Amino acid sequence: MDAPSSDLKLSSQNGSALPELLTEYMVDMKCEGCVNSVKNKLQIVDRVKNVDVDLSNQVIRILGSSPVKAMADALEQTGRKARLIGQGVPEDIFGVVHLAQMNMELARIEATFSGLSPGKHGWSINEFGDLTRGASSTGKVFNPSNHLTENELLKFVVLSIQPLGNLGTLDVDEKGEAFFSGVKEKLRIADLIGRSVAVYRSEDRSDPGLTVAVIARSAGVGENYKKLCTCDGTTIWEATKHDFVTSKV
Repeated sequence: MDAPSSDLKLSSQNGSALPELLTEYMVDMKCEGCVNSVKNKLQIVDRVKNVDVDLSNQVIRILGSSPVKAMADALEQTGRKARLIGQGVPEDIFGVVHLAQMNMELARIEATFSGLSPGKHGWSINEFGDLTRGASSTGKVFNPSNHLTENELLKFVVLSIQPLGNLGTLDVDEKGEAFFSGVKEKLRIADLIGRSVAVYRSEDRSDPGLTVAVIARSAGVGENYKKLCTCDGTTIWEATKHDFVTSKV
């Protein structure tokens, strides 16, 4: 049954403020000049509060209450291909963690976080990827004894070495931002897929945890190039071209 027309009221018509959303676009950017051009265009769009650009992944995250059409029009004016890839309620804490296997004995870890309280925060790789209760349901800190030799196991017991998944401490500045770059011996990324990374309020990780995410595999060098389907080679720019925001020139 159709609802009475008097019951259908848009927030823009009744004076209510539109809620802020985080909108993600994939944008064809090649350099910092591209980044500046896109950011400058988006930052003057009405009700855009913040623009964050991830050049390495060609992703732009826009915080604000501006309509999708207004943001798409702004991107079109830059002359770059763009595609809407997601929209939702913004999280207070945002972060990206990259893990790369350097060799069988060494992994590189790089991470950036924002929205954390200033100070020191413990963080770790935990056993499980169960996020039903946040970090509380992800188990203990990952510590695979099957990868250690008898001598290494003895060393762990005698010297009380921290579990392998203990990533130490994040130093968060007064803006709530933290950056980490380092290496971890004996850490094998193939064993981490489906587990989780958790960040805690305290340095010793004694609290239930602030935020957590599941570790997933991403493409290595030369493995993807924005392909959506490896069976037919379709790239993200070629799929559903109706979703593109492209220049009319």
